Amino acid sequence: MKLIKPLALKKGDKVAAISLSWGGAGNPEILWRYEQGKTRLLENFGLNVIEMPSTLRGESFIYEHPEKRAQDLMNAFKDESIKGIFTCIGGEDSIRILPFIDFGVIKNNPKVFIGYSDSTVTHFICLKAGISSFYGPSILAEFAENLKMFDYTKYWFEKAVFDKLPIGDIPSSNMWTNEYLPWDIKNKSIARSIFVNNEYELLQGTQTVKGHLIGGCMEVLEMIKCTEIWPSKEAWKNAILFLEVSESITTPLHLEYWLRNYAAQGIFNSINGIIFGKPRYSKFYDEYKKTLLKVIRDECNLKDLPILYNLNFGHTSPIITIPFGAQAEINCEEISFKILEAGVV
Repeated sequence: MKLIKPLALKKGDKVAAISLSWGGAGNPEILWRYEQGKTRLLENFGLNVIEMPSTLRGESFIYEHPEKRAQDLMNAFKDESIKGIFTCIGGEDSIRILPFIDFGVIKNNPKVFIGYSDSTVTHFICLKAGISSFYGPSILAEFAENLKMFDYTKYWFEKAVFDKLPIGDIPSSNMWTNEYLPWDIKNKSIARSIFVNNEYELLQGTQTVKGHLIGGCMEVLEMIKCTEIWPSKEAWKNAILFLEVSESITTPLHLEYWLRNYAAQGIFNSINGIIFGKPRYSKFYDEYKKTLLKVIRDECNLKDLPILYNLNFGHTSPIITIPFGAQAEINCEEISFKILEAGVV
């Protein structure tokens, strides 16, 4: 699968903030946090953030007008002065923008698009349009982190969208947190609790495998199955599949159901390996491992398919930034993960 890579971002670039799902960035009680994330993008990365017409219209307006969200996305891609598109946050209903998407607009105007969680929908829109996008930080969460951004998140974000050299070996972060602090301004100066002992786990596999990256948030992937943006069988062939679950704390039983669907589609027989993100709050940490092995090793009899577990992406902190379509490597002997290409040109 060959995707068009966007141009690298550089200091001074104009980027658009966009609300494609939950519209909380415009809610009065959270607006301070949006402004904090916007300021961080300028001070830390030299990016000038502008809003699209509906970005800060608030939760009710965004929910009621999926067509306006899609219009913001289309206009952000069409505007040649805008070099990147940053999601304010995820949510749960960006699937509703799908009827209003012009895939040709995206294909003809490749640029950095970044977000995670419910932004999985827009990543697969970009995938269908033939361009690479970035599964990475959002404005309200990672860029607006209390006190300061995590260095690990900053480093891998910059490496992915500013650097034209291969991203390279990505070690596990030496710390992490899943603590939730309400986005209340009274908590602005309180740091979240930090935990250590954060290593990758190899669930199975003995070899080194390579493949292009495709995946996302599993709850959202369920919403896009059988839609026009669900990839063809060819797209999964020889891929490294990256999967993670959201803050909704999916049960192991639901994970089992979903994995069986991938098995029934033949996806596990097509891919070269799997990386699985750190579970939110470490809830069901061991149960998810057992479920992955139950379905893939025992039911599918794929005992040699490498599965690397507990990676720093998605609904945890800090996180890496993953470019869709880039070649990556799982080394089972070293228990390592590498992205072998640059994310940008």
